[in-house]
Amino acid sequence: QLVGSGGGLVQPGGSLRLSCIASGFSLDNYDVGWFRQAPEKEREGLSCVTSSGENTYYGDSAKGRFTISRDNAKNKVFLQMNSLNTDDTANYYCATVPQCDSTSHWEPYILGQGTQVTVSS
Repeated sequence: QLVGSGGGLVQPGGSLRLSCIASGFSLDNYDVGWFRQAPEKEREGLSCVTSSGENTYYGDSAKGRFTISRDNAKNKVFLQMNSLNTDDTANYYCATVPQCDSTSHWEPYILGQGTQVTVSS
């Protein structure tokens, strides 16, 4: 099971740090991605990190603003989000992915429970 947390209401220009914790299995065997989905919009892959944490990749929406990281000792993956704007309002969730690479076409495999992010003044 994957559980996301850290979402909330934030003003434009603000920051949030999302966390994803795994229970029941060891996350360090998996590449992990962060995704989001807003109402009436398609799912969007934001970022992924390889199992070792050595490589990270970002989708266009996340480049320059979001940073993915992981702490395998704590079975956690994080997404630091800066310079948030209203277009970032969505439900965010982590998921294992079969392969984390530069294509940005990551497919969620084990999906986590999402956390809502709302950017509003």
